[in-house]
Amino acid sequence: MNLHEEVTRSEPYKPLLRPLAKKGGRNNTGKVMVRGRGGGAKRRYRLIDFRRNDRDGIVGEVQSIEYDPNRTCHIALVKYADGVHRYIVAPRGLRVGQEVLSSRDEAIEPSVGNCMPLRFIPTGMSVHCVELHPGKGGQLCRSAGNSARLTNRDEHHATLVLPSGEIRKVNVMCRAVVGEVGNQDHQNRRLGKAGISRLKGRRPKTRGVAMSHDAHPLGGGEGRSKGNRPPVSKSGVLAKGGPTRNRKKPSQQLILRRRKSKRYGQLR
Repeated sequence: MNLHEEVTRSEPYKPLLRPLAKKGGRNNTGKVMVRGRGGGAKRRYRLIDFRRNDRDGIVGEVQSIEYDPNRTCHIALVKYADGVHRYIVAPRGLRVGQEVLSSRDEAIEPSVGNCMPLRFIPTGMSVHCVELHPGKGGQLCRSAGNSARLTNRDEHHATLVLPSGEIRKVNVMCRAVVGEVGNQDHQNRRLGKAGISRLKGRRPKTRGVAMSHDAHPLGGGEGRSKGNRPPVSKSGVLAKGGPTRNRKKPSQQLILRRRKSKRYGQLR
């Protein structure tokens, strides 16, 4: 299957483009925080409307499905009845010419591409671009092929099953878009050559065990000698991930089941 068969337009809508500066893995002080970043193809940022709260009740028509170099999913250009153009994350099954709506009440049908509060979405449906706080804009399930399943709902909270296996509660007034994120074949893409990684801004990395002892915690020794130390970064931080969430966060009580980790199993 062609990974780009859904794309219907190659040129982006210029009024919604913004310059995107390269950071090379550095923070605001110029210190390298992520190694192996640099170069890459020049690209511009597409302004995505993750809120859609100022478009309530205005019918929008999908003009095109476009490729976005800044994210794994495709984006859809929507023209509203008042002439305003906006980019949205393109859900699976969205077609050119289809109408989409957003609303703060249940006056619209929960069809693919429509945005409404979780209070009015039937349980059992798949949703994406889910807000964590009402009015903040979609933050959950925005990458290619992702969606959350709405399983339960009470007076104040809706229960979602996230792609990671985490089960959490979200305010019922938080908005979500009905359907799954499109371009689900993105996970099957093969880069094919090192040059594609360079175009994405990924530079070659030297293994820690191949460095000298003063350049990396895993370096030094005669031949291959990793020792008993677990894999770490150049600064000594564990490289295999692990729990990093502050358990004292107020939102901790909204998480009913933590996500699963390959290294640590079920996180509590």
